Parts: sequence; structure tokens; C-alpha cells
Amino acid sequence: MPQPLVEARGLTKRFGDFVAVDAIDFEIRPGEAFGFLGPNGAGKTSTMKMITTVSPISDGHLTVFGLEPTVDGATIRSRLGVVPQENNLDEELTVAENLYIYGRFHDLPKATIRTRIDELLAFAQLEEKRDAKVEALSGGMKRRLVIARALINEPSLVILDEPTTGLDPQARHVLWDRLYRLKQEGATLIITTHYMDEAEQLCDRLVVMDQGKIVAEGSPVELIQSYSTREVVELRFAPGEVAAGVERLDGMAKRIEALADRVLLYTDNSDALIEHIHEAGIHFEQRLTRRSSLEDVFLHLTGRRLID
Repeated sequence: MPQPLVEARGLTKRFGDFVAVDAIDFEIRPGEAFGFLGPNGAGKTSTMKMITTVSPISDGHLTVFGLEPTVDGATIRSRLGVVPQENNLDEELTVAENLYIYGRFHDLPKATIRTRIDELLAFAQLEEKRDAKVEALSGGMKRRLVIARALINEPSLVILDEPTTGLDPQARHVLWDRLYRLKQEGATLIITTHYMDEAEQLCDRLVVMDQGKIVAEGSPVELIQSYSTREVVELRFAPGEVAAGVERLDGMAKRIEALADRVLLYTDNSDALIEHIHEAGIHFEQRLTRRSSLEDVFLHLTGRRLID
């Protein structure tokens, strides 16, 4: 196995008495897309800031490219590409000018920057927008430009914080294609996202964080197999009848979850379960059968509480 690009052992981040990241262990291998999932306040952002060396660790051990962030922060940052959650582009400049300025930040030769601009505009499908002002671009185009800008220095590791937040489905799928291509070309990606379908599409492995701890780790398929069932049957009952429905459904599925408006039944054989429900004479208003997803795992592990 190749040496991990990022390795953490007992990694901890404290803010006074508050423990934001609580002694977590993980490693990220070259060439993989690694995801951090978790509700707000789970510790994802604090972990990313330690990896990018902008926030010192409080305890534990962390290496990036085999280097110590406290000693080799500048060297580590020079080999990173960071895509922030917000599109912090210069709206008054053109697409090409935004890329050029970022190249100069990395002290790249002018000839190298010009070559990289051509390559990155083609990669991001923005060639026709080279001389357009950023303010005139769509949200999807701006997001692709932010990713292209992060690649100007040909980074060994690309960190993407909520890469498709706020985009419509078409723009999200275009961006997924660009990121998949990037991984095929050998890039190592770290992705934080609230979109479970995005994590399933892009991540080779991921961790689920909750209250500063890692509560699960594996590939999307492994996590679904470990923490959920093959299928989920959703039954919607008339108002006020959910509790009675749950009582009659007791024991029919591997796990039953009652929500305000419906009941979720986790099963490996939906056909047999539905037949059992009909034989029991249980009446419901609507039924949906679907495959189990990473979202089911996420909600099972972290709960359905709202966190601001």
C-alpha cells in the first residue's frame, strides 16, 4: 500500500472547553476521493482547517504529504488546491484574469500560467467565457471556475468544501463529471458535502462524523450494507393514524422508524413485507418502495434532529 497522503491519529481540536474534533483517526490514500459527512457542528470544518494548516491542532498527530503542518505549513499549502464553500472570485475581472492572478499568488512563471489557463478553461468547459466578466456567469459556471482556479498550481491534493451547494441539478451533474474526470487523472480529493447522492457518486471512502467523533467509516456500499437494509418501504398514513400503524407493523421489518407523516420499514425483501402487510389488513394512503441509500445510513447514525 502506498504511504497515506494525509494521516491523523488522535487528532483533536479544542476551542476553550469545547471539543470540536475529538481524537479521530483516519488516513487518505493517493488517488482516492475521500468524503467527510456530518451534520452542522460535527467537526468537519475544523478538521479541514487543520489539514489545510490554517488552524493548529490541539492534540494528536497529523501529517500531510508526510510533513508536519506546524513545521511545514507553507510547503503543504503550496501543494494544495482548496475550493471554498463560497465563490470568492473577483467579480470585476474576467475569467482568465481570475486564473492569472491566482497563478501569480503561487509564483508560477507567466508562460506556465498562460498554458495552465488554456488547459483549465478546457477542463471546466469555460473556453468561450475566457474574456467574460465573472459577474455575468451563471452559478454553475462560477463554481467550475473556482475549481479550475484551485488547480492552477497542479496540486497533489484538492479539498472541496460543499462543492455543489446552491446549484440546480443540471449544474451539479456537470460538476460531478468534472470532478470524476479529475479523479481519473490521478488527483486525490477530499470532499465535504450535505448531499448524500453526491457522496455516493464521488467518494471511494468516507467517514461520518457526529459531535466531533467518527461514528462510521467505509465505502458508500459498505456503509449501506453495515448500517441499513437492501430496501426501504415507506408507508404514509392518514393524519393521526401513524402511531396505530406502527403498533400493528411491529415485528414485520428489521427496523421501523416512525416520522411525523410516514413510517419507514427497513427490509431485505420488500415484496414479502408488502404481502405480509396486506394479509394483516393494514390500510395506508400511499406506499413507496426504494433501495436503501447513504442518506438512510447518515440519518440512522446522526439522528434527524435539526442543527443550526
